[in-house]
Amino acid sequence: MEGMQAYGAGKAGGAFDPVTFFQQPQTILRIVSWVFSIVIFGCIANEGYINRPDTAEEFCIFNKNQNACNYGVFMGSMAFLCCLAFLALDVYFPQISSVKDRKKAVLADIGLSAFWSFMWFVGFCFLANQWQVTNHEDNPLKEGGDAARAAITFSFFSIFTWAGQSFLGFQRYKLGADSALFSQEYTDPSQDAAGGPYTSFGGGEDLESPVGGGGGGGAAANSEAAFDGSGGYQRQDY
Repeated sequence: MEGMQAYGAGKAGGAFDPVTFFQQPQTILRIVSWVFSIVIFGCIANEGYINRPDTAEEFCIFNKNQNACNYGVFMGSMAFLCCLAFLALDVYFPQISSVKDRKKAVLADIGLSAFWSFMWFVGFCFLANQWQVTNHEDNPLKEGGDAARAAITFSFFSIFTWAGQSFLGFQRYKLGADSALFSQEYTDPSQDAAGGPYTSFGGGEDLESPVGGGGGGGAAANSEAAFDGSGGYQRQDY
């Protein structure tokens, strides 16, 4: 059964291999994006709000624009949760037996990763612009400058890590279902046999094959071959 895959993963029910999982490029990018989101969130939440020595009122280090700090904190926290959700989906993905469900998961990965890449591009431009027009005389002690620059830098890096995730998701989508075992048009032969019309063998003839007859033995052998897995069908529980 080796090599039979659907959207980059093998048959459902396989054992989870953590070493292989953490060596996958997509997993590496998700972890890197997760770390970047922590850095951005932490830098702004901890050092993004400062005050002048002569007042206790705090203001956002990015041009005193509260929206800039709120955007960075919100994006960092949401990206953190989104990365965890994607990692959990990657772990569970090989256990999804339905090809249609796998396709939906891959499409969601592509769309959301591209969305986050765009949002980090907006965030980078926003933070960089506000930092450029900031009046640094409002911060005579030069507090939080390194944190602000780190938030801008990792926002820039996040554009490419999320874009990379979207690209790898698109590669998985192109793989599709390359095995007959994962055919989206596959139906259980037992259901086809049960739902199909009965065929008349002629009036008055007994439909039961004689014991030991050549035709009956051949049909039984074919039926067993179709369901023992040798015919290429995947056993499914309904």
